Amino acid sequence: MDIHWRKSSKSSDDEDSNCLELAQHEGEILMRESDNPDVIIHTTRTKLRAFLDGAKEGEFDNLA
Repeated sequence: MDIHWRKSSKSSDDEDSNCLELAQHEGEILMRESDNPDVIIHTTRTKLRAFLDGAKEGEFDNLA
């Protein structure tokens, strides 16, 4: 499976860094943690958009 994973420019370039990575593959959005790349979450663009909109509005600030 040829997948191009992307991470935020806010993430560290260290190999040991713990980053979330996203990719698009066959119409799905994939998400994984860089330190555990074998576990992949599959979602849709619509669900990701709803999450990102909530994050931009601060709905999850208490978790960070």
